[in-house]
Amino acid sequence: MVPRTRYILFGTIALVGLLADLATKAWFFSSPDLYGGRVAWLWPGHVGIQLSWNRGALFGFGQGGTWLFATFSVLAAGGILVWLFGYRAACDKWTTVALACVMAGILGNLYDRLGLPDALWPGRVVDVGQPSHAVRDWILVQWNHRWTWPNFNIADSLLVVGAATLVLEALRAPSAKCPSQPNDSDCNAA
Repeated sequence: MVPRTRYILFGTIALVGLLADLATKAWFFSSPDLYGGRVAWLWPGHVGIQLSWNRGALFGFGQGGTWLFATFSVLAAGGILVWLFGYRAACDKWTTVALACVMAGILGNLYDRLGLPDALWPGRVVDVGQPSHAVRDWILVQWNHRWTWPNFNIADSLLVVGAATLVLEALRAPSAKCPSQPNDSDCNAA
């Protein structure tokens, strides 16, 4: 049985991550000064805020596959819940943290793909001729004008952090992980 503390850990990280993603999207997309490809530089020439809409997936691949990616997102979210709590992967604290980050990222981008309204930021500018059902990206990183990373958002960052943590967890020594049949005290100690 997975202890209640793992549910709380997972839910808290996923909820805080989701709210941070939706709030930052709502905030930046409510600024008409940022429309039209304008950049608000935080570190001139390298890091800034630039609005973009992505109707595809990673790096813009699969443009127009919004509903396919939304379906994959729902399936992935369900799979995470089954893996963590059905198969008790939540016994491991870092696996729980990693999958909570991934869940927050999935839900943040799914919210955009479904075209849901911004209840978090009521004064936002709505539909300025941009495509609906698209992921809102706003973080711009570039080395120079020739090397620009595709715009991303907090949800994308959480997906990457979660995936990297899962890779590191997979490389960790098996003896450092929870036993295959944990009890509550084993999970609480993790």
